[in-house]
Amino acid sequence: MPNPSYFRATLLAALTCLSAIGLSACGPMGPGKLRNDQLEYSRALGDTQKHEMLLNIVRLRYADPPTFLDTTQVIAGYSVSKSVSGGFYAYPATAVGNYLFGTGTMSLGESPTFTYQPVTGQQYAENVVRPISPTVIMPLSLGGLPIDTLLRLTAQSIDGLSNVRGLGAGPFGGGSVRFYLLLHDLRQLQVAGAMTIRITTDPATPTDSKKNGGKSDNNGGGNGGGPGPERSYLVLTSTSESNLLAIQAEVRRLLHLDPTAEEAEIVYGPYPKHPGQIAILTRSMLAMLTQLAYEVEVPEGDIKAGRTPPTIGQVGIENRPEVVIHSSKDEPDGPYAAVSYHNAWFWISDRDFQSKLAFTMVQVLAALAATNHTGGAVVTIPAG
Repeated sequence: MPNPSYFRATLLAALTCLSAIGLSACGPMGPGKLRNDQLEYSRALGDTQKHEMLLNIVRLRYADPPTFLDTTQVIAGYSVSKSVSGGFYAYPATAVGNYLFGTGTMSLGESPTFTYQPVTGQQYAENVVRPISPTVIMPLSLGGLPIDTLLRLTAQSIDGLSNVRGLGAGPFGGGSVRFYLLLHDLRQLQVAGAMTIRITTDPATPTDSKKNGGKSDNNGGGNGGGPGPERSYLVLTSTSESNLLAIQAEVRRLLHLDPTAEEAEIVYGPYPKHPGQIAILTRSMLAMLTQLAYEVEVPEGDIKAGRTPPTIGQVGIENRPEVVIHSSKDEPDGPYAAVSYHNAWFWISDRDFQSKLAFTMVQVLAALAATNHTGGAVVTIPAG
């Protein structure tokens, strides 16, 4: 006969185990899922946008129209099913193992829902075709982004100095060597802290009107006395270093500024309307991606077959594209970003920091250019 005390202890232990199974199945899963899913969905959305941008650059290289698809909503739904059962056989049984039994199961299912919206019509015109304002672009350099890379990506010309390259621009890509000399000088001043960008919403002052020939430019606040639109200025800060002073003098010369000018207003256009201004003819996202597409490395067979033109060369002191995009027949190992297109792989190396930085800047500019008429992507994660 089994020991009654042993029977009671064994029964208590079994019931405790079954209770633990039940409690673990009933506990809240929301907080834990939020910690994991917020990061994972954020990472997935970022990777998707990165690959979409790279694919659109490659598509433009082959004269295919770019397509943009916004992820407007992500709903992560979960289902939980659980089952707990147990019992015991009363005495007399022949073995303790026959006295007790129990089972417990739990399953977790996930069924996410994604909502996409193509960018078309007016939104496409505003996000993709319309040039980005210099007032939006130039403050990015205040965050440490290289101003030379920024302007190589976004500027079609600066005070008439051309950055136009690609089809119809000649075998060496066209463009002005002085444009790249200017960018080189600006980058040196930026690194040394001898140049910055000033942003203000102050209305045009009488001094500005006098400087502009008594006329108020389109970026001014008028004579109403209230805050006006944002105005951006290139500021050459004071320095006592002779080499930096020489570079500042060269910048003034290339930009046709007064030799003693300490700052100049940045305006949109091919040429300045008034003395003391710097005119930047900025690109749209479509023009920016098209320029990058001309520099994509493509299979030689595609060029010979006439599917795409030859890759353009570099200008003057430039010796590499802003974003180096390789091509290969086989899928690359561990790239920063890679897409498959027409039986070939196009990719950015994870070891090419300069290309990764420039590509990130393109994505930031795309986000700044976006003027969605609907809300951005919404990620809904149940918390219960």
